[in-house]
Amino acid sequence: MFTATPPTKGRLLLATPPLVDENFDRSVVFVLEHHEEGAIGLVINRPSGVDLVSPLDRWGELQSAPETIFTGGPVETSAMIGLGKSTVDDVDASEHSTQISGVIVSTDLSADPAIVAAEISEVRIFRGYAGWGAGQLESEIGAGGWIVVDAEVDDVFSAEPTDLWHSVLRRQPGRLAWLANAPDDLSFN
Repeated sequence: MFTATPPTKGRLLLATPPLVDENFDRSVVFVLEHHEEGAIGLVINRPSGVDLVSPLDRWGELQSAPETIFTGGPVETSAMIGLGKSTVDDVDASEHSTQISGVIVSTDLSADPAIVAAEISEVRIFRGYAGWGAGQLESEIGAGGWIVVDAEVDDVFSAEPTDLWHSVLRRQPGRLAWLANAPDDLSFN
């Protein structure tokens, strides 16, 4: 059972500065799943600059800008995960997508994109993911390593993902927004 930190599924984790792990420095993670056994998320602000190749290039027409594969995290870097923006009222009835939060769905990348296009308006593809074991994410949040904030659909599909950490912090209330201006090296502060 969660003792101090509620589940974060469908929310964002913002790395607090400076996080010493280069995989997560100033990262924004969209949490796909969080329960007693652990958590899984995708770093949504790290475009790789690598284009889709066969057979994933079939998804090119649905891919949101910037049209590149994103580095989703350091775990299972050969795994490819697709997130889509659903256009159907009953997401649970979808044959090719699973609802994560609101209109954000995981998309079956082995399906024919021409068929899936009837259910989603755009897709973003990630290589790898971020993962935490039982209690690990709660511990990191409790230690101040992550800030948990609500996600907006446009965060996941942002056309300017490299500025996402700053823009999400800027929209937060009060002093939390000040972190958006934190220098990379806090000794300069």
